[in-house]
Amino acid sequence: RNLSNLIAKYVKICYNAFTDKLIKGGSKTMNITDIRIKLVKKDELKLKAVASVTFDDCFVVHDVKVIEGTDTYFISMPNKKTPDGGYKDIVHPLNSPTRELIKTAVLEAFRKAEQESEAVTKPEE
Repeated sequence: RNLSNLIAKYVKICYNAFTDKLIKGGSKTMNITDIRIKLVKKDELKLKAVASVTFDDCFVVHDVKVIEGTDTYFISMPNKKTPDGGYKDIVHPLNSPTRELIKTAVLEAFRKAEQESEAVTKPEE
């Protein structure tokens, strides 16, 4: 219940910031203002990283997972296990363009974090 109240409070803050932006003639879309990546170092896992995505400096979504697929990487939104053993997203984009925007930004941040990690772990020649 406390988590629900906290989420409702932040949604209200973001909604107010969003409507304020509209009143001032701004964009209707929320912008990604920060992405933090935590790499998962276990080679045998398909889970490669966990991201936190911040929108408009006022709303953050934690636990966006970067997963290695057969041919490429994809993202999985935060989810919870249902009583029947399935999984249900807790938060998710409402349309394809927004999903693609988040996916592209998270995977770009993931690739950058991977490159930085490799540069740190490689011995100098």
